[in-house]
Amino acid sequence: MTGSTHPVTLFTGQWADLTLEEVAKLASEWGYDGLEIAASGEHLDIARAAEDDAYLQGRLDILDRYGLKAWAISNHLTGQAVCDDPIDFRHQAIIRAAVWGDGDPEGVRQRAAAELKLTAVVARKMGIDTVVGFTGSKIWQYVAMFPPVPAAAIDAGYQDFADRWNPILDVFDSEGVRFAHEVHPSEIAYDYFSSVRSLEAIDHRAAFGFNWDPSHMMWQGIDPVSFITEFADRIYHVDCKDTRLRTPNGRYGILGSHLPWGDPRRGWDFVSTGHGDVPWEDSFRALRSIGYAGPISVEWEDAGMDRLHGAAEAVGFVRSLLWELPTASFDAAFSNQG
Repeated sequence: MTGSTHPVTLFTGQWADLTLEEVAKLASEWGYDGLEIAASGEHLDIARAAEDDAYLQGRLDILDRYGLKAWAISNHLTGQAVCDDPIDFRHQAIIRAAVWGDGDPEGVRQRAAAELKLTAVVARKMGIDTVVGFTGSKIWQYVAMFPPVPAAAIDAGYQDFADRWNPILDVFDSEGVRFAHEVHPSEIAYDYFSSVRSLEAIDHRAAFGFNWDPSHMMWQGIDPVSFITEFADRIYHVDCKDTRLRTPNGRYGILGSHLPWGDPRRGWDFVSTGHGDVPWEDSFRALRSIGYAGPISVEWEDAGMDRLHGAAEAVGFVRSLLWELPTASFDAAFSNQG
């Protein structure tokens, strides 16, 4: 991190109802340095961008018009369909019609994988070296481990991830682009140990790392600061989203009880950056300690706050934590005593 020069970006996934130009204008007015552009809505059509240089240049021109840059693009939604089983109505609602096709599950997975490969190509065309996203998971449905799940089924799930993602990562390697998987429930890597096993499944290849988003760790009881130091060489991108945890009262738990976001009966909820329980200062100090040099991207999600207020406020909160590092040890002055 390099203090005030460190880029602070806005993730556009929660703004897909607006055009990229509308989001860029808002982000510029709020003081962001750039956008983490999501391959959703009108913001970025991967298939078109791979074939139509004029279209892609038009996307970049929008950024230029508002004094913004892009250091990463996101393809979370398509990535979800690469490994998921089952593939169903939930996926149809979030992926493009061309990827859904006739809805045949294996066909959806294959088309999703093909789009992820193209995403690496598009990133390179844009001069971007990081793609952020999800992987999906064949075995997330077994998280409760009941009815009993044999170890062989879990082993097969990690093998399925390796079989489907290694060919994708081959293209990332050839394009000089890295994939930053967001550690998140419903994915192949959702906590510490599943992240370790996912890296083992692909022989720790360098093309695959993590998007550090502490919000999903907090409600699981995972220390987001330790995650940074444990996976120091794999933190490829940072998303800032917050989680507010309620004091346990014996009624609500971590699984959400199938209650909607913002329901006061929930034991936790996502909130705008700076309004929850993420230990942000400790986290940013840890990111400095590992030499993280990428963007800090604000991901806005808060069922109890207007997004225009939240996103405008969050950029200032993040910048308040990006102070300059000292040029000498704080105790160096003691050695100058006469």
